[in-house]
Amino acid sequence: MTMLRPQHAGIPLPQPTPVSGPFWDGCAAGELRYQRCRTCGHAEFDPVWVCRHCGSDDMAWQVSDGRGEVYSHTVVWRPQTPEFTVPYAVVIVNFDEGFTLLTNLIGCTVEDVVTGMRVRVVFHQIGGGITLPYVEPDPEGNHGN
Repeated sequence: MTMLRPQHAGIPLPQPTPVSGPFWDGCAAGELRYQRCRTCGHAEFDPVWVCRHCGSDDMAWQVSDGRGEVYSHTVVWRPQTPEFTVPYAVVIVNFDEGFTLLTNLIGCTVEDVVTGMRVRVVFHQIGGGITLPYVEPDPEGNHGN
């Protein structure tokens, strides 16, 4: 059985932009931040200037409780670049606040990865001033808000 772990320093790093900066600042502070439209209430991730649902530019950053459910997953055994350590599990997580995030699952074995599993966010510094959000199995396993 192969344990899924965070990546090591040396992987390609994200490049924060003016719109994504608050997200990356939140990761560094141990907070999973997302946006919510003040006009229609729609939760957004990836960071945006305007709401994808109603077109309003009245977006507010909020802090997630960091819990959600794996919507979809795949295990990578042959990475696109050699800097990545395999295997790693790429997951799409539906967070309880109504947004989705593409990230990696850690803290369990490859065999444990299933759609529908409850997860919680954890953060790992990777270098270059970047802290990445990962998810791990949620020991509480509770469902939603």
